[in-house]
Amino acid sequence: MTAEISETSGNSKATPPTAPCSVVWCCGRPYVLEGRPGRARWAGTDDRGRPETLSNAELQRRGWSHRRAG
Repeated sequence: MTAEISETSGNSKATPPTAPCSVVWCCGRPYVLEGRPGRARWAGTDDRGRPETLSNAELQRRGWSHRRAG
């Protein structure tokens, strides 16, 4: 499997990866891409540990990164 890697540090103009099972960080929490192109959602948890899914657009609005913020 080839992973798309680009340096992104919360830049809302960069698009999240599209490969299934890709992992990104948003709001200090990991999100994994589930589903197929066109219907994919980013699955993770909210600040209380409850399951949460985000669209690509929502992930971009909140800011995301390939690395966990320190």
